[in-house]
Amino acid sequence: MSARRDNGAIVGVGIAACAACCAGPILGVLAAIGLGTAASVARFGAIAVVIGAVAAGIVLVRRRRSIACSPADPAVAVQVEVGSPRVRS
Repeated sequence: MSARRDNGAIVGVGIAACAACCAGPILGVLAAIGLGTAASVARFGAIAVVIGAVAAGIVLVRRRRSIACSPADPAVAVQVEVGSPRVRS
């Protein structure tokens, strides 16, 4: 074999050894990043649901209070006096 083919074979074996040795830790790091992302999305999603439920409750309570403060019978006639119209010049 020539020296050139020997160097090519050594490089090839080195690449294969590196891929076999380093693939596990690289995949582990990528998996940890993915799991961390999924956990964060779930956590912040749950927090958003809780905040949304509280906001919806506040809105519903305020609407019910405003309905309770409205006149009891809107069909009751109310007398209103109309003054003389103002003329603008």
